Amino acid sequence: MLLFTGLGNPGPKYAGNRHNIGFMAVDAIARRHRFSPWRRRFQGAACEGEIEGVKVLALLPETYMNESGRAVAEAQRFYKIELRDVFVFHDELDLPPAKVRYKVGGGNAGHNGLRSITAHCGNDYARIRLGIGHPGDKALVHNYVLSDFAKAERGWVDAVCDGCADLAGLLATHRLDEFQNRLHLFMEAQGFGTPEKPAGNKSPASRPG
Repeated sequence: MLLFTGLGNPGPKYAGNRHNIGFMAVDAIARRHRFSPWRRRFQGAACEGEIEGVKVLALLPETYMNESGRAVAEAQRFYKIELRDVFVFHDELDLPPAKVRYKVGGGNAGHNGLRSITAHCGNDYARIRLGIGHPGDKALVHNYVLSDFAKAERGWVDAVCDGCADLAGLLATHRLDEFQNRLHLFMEAQGFGTPEKPAGNKSPASRPG
């Protein structure tokens, strides 16, 4: 079994936040592939389904961002899921809006959700990095990630989530390079091509819970 985890904060107050794009992407995957209904499990909301004949558990931790690792570790232990089969979808300040990249292992760039997962589970899991851009000043990061996407941004946000759902089979079969490349082409076809360099200050910043 694979584990697809989206990162975010629970409740309607946070539902539209930039910090919750990981929740949005995993929810889109579960809908597209007709997973079972969401129910409370593993300190979060979870549902199951199959993608390309591979069983997948989708998990949205309800522990708040800073404690995401507790939920992920509980699900991982219950199903004995190897770390290489854990995929974490999260917001990424150091990528421009609408840009998506993957990474396996490596640093957590100040992201508290990733830091928690690494502390509880280990570090060598796949991160699906969903670019949200940087506000340009690390003093503005807290309010930026905990504010809702602007109406003008909803088009690319929906496109990113649709692309992740369309191409989730490539993740399920561990074709991460192909996933990244095809998602880039998908976003360009949707009219959301972006520059390679993110705007604003690229300095790592502490990430709010």
